[in-house]
Amino acid sequence: MLRCHRPRRCLGHTAPSWMLQAVMMVTAVMLTAPDLLAAESGPQGITQPVILPAFNADAPACAKPPGLARTLTYVQENQREFLDGVHHGLVAAARDRGLTYRRITVENDVQAAIANIQAFRNDKGGVLVATSSNPGAVSLGLQQAIWSGAFVGTIVPPPATLILNAPQYATGKALTDAAIAHIVSKLHGKAAVVLLTQDTMQFLAPRFEAMRDGLSALSEVEIVADIAPNPVNKDGGYAAMNTILLANPNVDVILGADAVVLGALKALRAAGKDRADQFLRGIDGEPEAVAEIKKGNSPFKASIALSSPVFGYAMGYYGADWLEGKTVPQAMDILPSALTTQNIQNYEADLANPAAVFADPARRATYLKMYGNICYDTRDQYLNFPWSSESK
Repeated sequence: MLRCHRPRRCLGHTAPSWMLQAVMMVTAVMLTAPDLLAAESGPQGITQPVILPAFNADAPACAKPPGLARTLTYVQENQREFLDGVHHGLVAAARDRGLTYRRITVENDVQAAIANIQAFRNDKGGVLVATSSNPGAVSLGLQQAIWSGAFVGTIVPPPATLILNAPQYATGKALTDAAIAHIVSKLHGKAAVVLLTQDTMQFLAPRFEAMRDGLSALSEVEIVADIAPNPVNKDGGYAAMNTILLANPNVDVILGADAVVLGALKALRAAGKDRADQFLRGIDGEPEAVAEIKKGNSPFKASIALSSPVFGYAMGYYGADWLEGKTVPQAMDILPSALTTQNIQNYEADLANPAAVFADPARRATYLKMYGNICYDTRDQYLNFPWSSESK
């Protein structure tokens, strides 16, 4: 459903939706957990929010997990370029650390994700990185992998021995500040705005709260559509934008993840509604978004980069450390940076060679910030709450 309103009227309007989904997710896990836990159970991890200290790379080592294979398995939600970037980083880390690598792309099939996580456990796999369109459905399987002694990395939702997140509100604010600057300088303070959200995943809701908060300051800006495409990929963005254009053929600004905004751009071009003075900007720093920015005259003006090959490499590297009995971070921030025509060349070089970035402490620090410590001996302290460095 499209929700048309001015920004001042939409502040906080998403809270009931994502909060309801969170309650439903937790309830579903609670209802299904008893039967499954009867067969296998273990510690519930850290379930209440805590503030993690900085990662201590010199913390004492601990035991190696016994009986696990030196394998790295990536259960990939779908073939978004952002998630393909994680694959690129994991491949490099597996090669450098002597891990056998396997990727399974489930194309938003939750049951396939559950089955492949189960297969990982059956095979006594050592390192698992998993993404899913339904985090609640795969939660117990990830816990069981942790109980087996494996390293488990996730991108945003818990549970995991290493959670990757971004400062979501700051990421959304960076995107919005650039949009506001364009609206004021190029569009005389007036704009019809489309937000292509991911409000169906409550862990990402703060980035869209930041967008609504920022746009509410401009009295002549109207959010003509505020919608979560399904699926969250280029096809989903294309379909959503085609629907939006039926009621709002003249759109000035589109904000969201790179993939869905690129789909919206495709729809604008197909309808002959793209203009040089439009402002389309995404989050993730995907290769196709970078190509649009490099054109110089595209409506797609910039992206907030969250370099997935770099954090993918880090996850694979720390997974190998875990198997060797070393301490690894409990959580990791991927730091947002605004991509422009001025810095794209360096960014592309880092995407192509994430190992070099990780090996250089100064370059690594521009992308990643690590928190907490965990190893096989302390695996009962895995994070089982929606961790964010922005939490107070």
